[in-house]
Amino acid sequence: MNIDLFTTTPQSVEFDRYQFLDELKRISRNSEKFGYKGILIYSDNRLVEPWMIAGIVLAETSNLLPMIALQPMYMHPYTVAKKIASIGLIYDRKIALNLVAGGFVNDLSAMGDLPPHDKRYERLAEYAEIIRLLLTSDKGVTYKGEFYEIKNLKLQPALPEHLQPEYYLSGSSEVARKTAARLGAKLIEYPEPTADYINTGRTNGNGVKGIRVGILARQTREKAWSIARTRFPMIRSGELAHQMAAKTSDSEWHRTLSGQTGYDESDESVYWLGPFKHYHTFCPYLVGNYEDVARELSGYLQIGCTTCILDIPVSDIDLQSTLQVFDEALNYMEKV
Repeated sequence: MNIDLFTTTPQSVEFDRYQFLDELKRISRNSEKFGYKGILIYSDNRLVEPWMIAGIVLAETSNLLPMIALQPMYMHPYTVAKKIASIGLIYDRKIALNLVAGGFVNDLSAMGDLPPHDKRYERLAEYAEIIRLLLTSDKGVTYKGEFYEIKNLKLQPALPEHLQPEYYLSGSSEVARKTAARLGAKLIEYPEPTADYINTGRTNGNGVKGIRVGILARQTREKAWSIARTRFPMIRSGELAHQMAAKTSDSEWHRTLSGQTGYDESDESVYWLGPFKHYHTFCPYLVGNYEDVARELSGYLQIGCTTCILDIPVSDIDLQSTLQVFDEALNYMEKV
């Protein structure tokens, strides 16, 4: 399978201490057991510090790649580079970085972090450039930008070439795409329905390269939707929480998905925004039987998608069924 699949760690706010640690270890071990490439570790004001989570993931697995969501407001780029080099020295393992500009204004303002949307991406570019220079240079690094300036700064311990991190960037705006290109990072989007990409002319040459999406597939459509509606109930409090989040976010992907209609309550489509619009999760879901979900998923693969970051798996069945759907999607592409 020439698709890089990542799962996601559980959120610490949803469990007590012991339950959270058990879930984190279980999902990490099972993600590796079923052959997933890595696991995304969220970072925001509500959650446990992601670098500590990465240490647990590394201790519990042998090959699973931790992908740490990284926002500039939380630490200096030298500190990030030092952490990555230290992980390399201690674990002899590499990590991935999911570069995030930050989109929830309340979180940003609480930290006194107030640059406007496009400026945050310019800062993110400088931030990542400094991290990469520190990790790859064997001498002192000097850099002067609009947001950061360092002079003859050398990183120790050094990081070997084979442990250099992989770079991803989350965003859907034009400035996000330009920033990803500037950094050579793979862009991760919260996808619209595949028909929308096709209708707007986004094909293989400049199509979506990575997506974040949930998948809930079972033998029958009825079974899948029964599980989906139980797992993600359509409750008024969740709807209001989403509406409040939409008002305090200036992220284009959040605004785009929030404006999509016809995908939040109906089960007529495989593409489902119910969990997103009722504040259960921050990504769309694909729900249905294996064939229907595989067909919808194949549309993303046809327009260039090579990376998929999946929502938090509830059980091993989710991990297994997702692999089956991807296999069927690839087979479907070979037939068309």
